[in-house]
Amino acid sequence: MKNEEWKMNREQSSPNKSALLTRAECNVLRGLAIIGIFMHNYCHWLPGIVRENEYQFKAENVAGLWHYLTHPDWNLPLHLFSFFGHYGVPVFLFLSAYGLVKKYEAGVESETLSFLWSHFRKLFRMMIVGFVAFVLVDAITPGSHRYALLDVVAQLGLFNNVLPHPDRIIWPGPYWFFGLMMQLYLVYRLLLYRRHWGVTVALMVVCAGIQLMLEPDGETMNRYRYNFMGGMLPFGLGLLLAKAPLSAIGSARKTFVVSTATMWALTLLALALIFVSVDSFVGWTLAPIWICLFMVALVKILPAWSLPSLGWMGTVSAALFVCHPIARKVIIPISRHGDVYCGLLLYILASLCLAWLFHELFKKLNS
Repeated sequence: MKNEEWKMNREQSSPNKSALLTRAECNVLRGLAIIGIFMHNYCHWLPGIVRENEYQFKAENVAGLWHYLTHPDWNLPLHLFSFFGHYGVPVFLFLSAYGLVKKYEAGVESETLSFLWSHFRKLFRMMIVGFVAFVLVDAITPGSHRYALLDVVAQLGLFNNVLPHPDRIIWPGPYWFFGLMMQLYLVYRLLLYRRHWGVTVALMVVCAGIQLMLEPDGETMNRYRYNFMGGMLPFGLGLLLAKAPLSAIGSARKTFVVSTATMWALTLLALALIFVSVDSFVGWTLAPIWICLFMVALVKILPAWSLPSLGWMGTVSAALFVCHPIARKVIIPISRHGDVYCGLLLYILASLCLAWLFHELFKKLNS
C-alpha cells in the first residue's frame, strides 16, 4: 500500500471518527509490540547481554542497563531489546482491552459462555499449531525440554500460569501469554464488562497495591506477575481509554492531531518517565502505563513511509508470536558461538518467513 493510501487509512479506518486509535493505528501498534517481543526473546538468551526485569525487579539488572548506556559498545541494541523488548506484552494487553470494549460494549452482544468459549478457541487454535511445531523441533535439537504430563495438559488448557514455578514449566516461554489472556478474558467478562469505570480503576489499584507489598525479586512476585494481576494496569488502561466519553476523546484527539508538537512532547515525556521508572521498584510497577502512553503518542507522529511495513508486522503479529521460538531454537547457536549479528539477521529472516506461512495457515483454519 502506498504511503498516501496508508495516511488516508490511518485517518479514516475507524468507524468512530472520535476514537482514540484507528484500526490502522492499532495494527501499527501491534507491529511495534511484536518487534519488541520477538527481538527480546532472542537477545536476552545471549551471553553477556543485560537481562530484563519482567516478572521480578532486580537492581543488578538495572545497574547493568545503566552501565551499557554510559559505556556503549556494538551490542548496545541487543542490550536495549533484551531489557525493554518484553514491554511489547503490555501493549498487546492494552490493545486487547481497547478492542474488547469497542467490539462488545459498543456493538456485538454475546452471552458469557459463548464469549469465553469463542476466545478460548481463538487462543487454542493459535497456540496448538506453534506448540506442536516447536515440540517437534525442540525434540531433535540440542537442549530439548523435559515435559511433564501436567505441564502439557496445563498448556493445552491454558492454565499453566497458575502452577508453581511457571517460568520453569512453560516451554516455549512466550506461551505464558495464552494463559494470561484467558485469565484476562475471564476477568473482563465476569467483573468489568459494561461496568462503571470505577470498578476497573479499583481493580487496577488493588492489583498494583498488592504487588508493591511483595518482595521485589521473590518467587511470590514471579508467580504474581505471570498471572492477570501483573497485567492489570495496561489492560485496565485500555478499557478506560476505550470507555471514555466519546466527546472527551474526540476533543482530545482533535487537539493532538492538530498539534504535532504536543504529540512530540507527550512522546518524549512518556519516554523520560519510562527510563526514570525502571530505576526503582515503585516505578517499575507503574512502567507499563508509561509504555502504553508512549506507544499511543508515538504512533500518532510516525512518518508515513514507516506505516506499511509496521502495519504488515501487525497483520502477522499473532503468527510471528507463535512461530518465533521455533526459529530461535534452531538459529541461536550461531550467535552464541560468536557471530552475534549474523545469527540475529538469520533469526529475523527465518521468523518473518515462518510468520508469513503461519499467517496463511491461520487464515485457512479460520475460514
